[in-house]
Amino acid sequence: MPAFPTEVGLPFEHFTITTKDSLLLRGWYIASDTPPKGTILYLHGIGDNKALGLPLAKLLCENGYNVAMFDLRAHGESEGKYCTYGYYEKYDVQLVLDFLFSKKDFNVGKIGVFGLSMGAAIALQTAAIDQRISVVVAENSFASLRSIFDDYQKRIIKLPFHYLRNAIIARAESIALFEAKSVHPLASVKNISVPILYIVGKQDTKIHPHYSELLYENTNAPKEIFTVENAGHANVREVAGKKYDNTLLSFFERRLR
Repeated sequence: MPAFPTEVGLPFEHFTITTKDSLLLRGWYIASDTPPKGTILYLHGIGDNKALGLPLAKLLCENGYNVAMFDLRAHGESEGKYCTYGYYEKYDVQLVLDFLFSKKDFNVGKIGVFGLSMGAAIALQTAAIDQRISVVVAENSFASLRSIFDDYQKRIIKLPFHYLRNAIIARAESIALFEAKSVHPLASVKNISVPILYIVGKQDTKIHPHYSELLYENTNAPKEIFTVENAGHANVREVAGKKYDNTLLSFFERRLR
């Protein structure tokens, strides 16, 4: 796995932003070497970092898009002790957009956001509050944070959800100073008016594919869904191959431009 854009042949610039609670977030900005069709912001999943998106960034840059990517709070090179699954992160994304549009020497164009797993949930939550986002791609998103707590407990601890869920959530909220019930992509999609592409690995055992299907069903905006039957949580592109790339590029070409 490449660690820097130069390892996949992409010149880049570092950028940093300071969050409203004084955390330093670090990212990369990669400019297309042709007049850009727009700018795609990549959001990684939990426990990962921006480097995971480099193969996708290469695909997008080679097809005429600028790409921005950063480490979410408490991940990679960015500061922070706690991840809040979008409660604070959606505002961090807005600050990254502020930075991109402040670059006088840079043609941002329209903004698309690609999110994977937690990044997908953050993308949806941000698009519900920021009209600068023109399209969203959400791969294997969850529908609400509480449902993921329940699923994790059933899978790992083998107990009915009501035994520990409320205590775990209350403790997490107290430590990280956030409200779990507000982390709710399913509620967010009802306030999104821009096109959304849902990408779903039907064999995902970490986030059940039902959640993406539920999000799709409750989306009133223009919507598309790309389902890969034999894919799991983090290998959808690998399994789908060229069809994945063609689906993604076609969506951006039609919906972003």
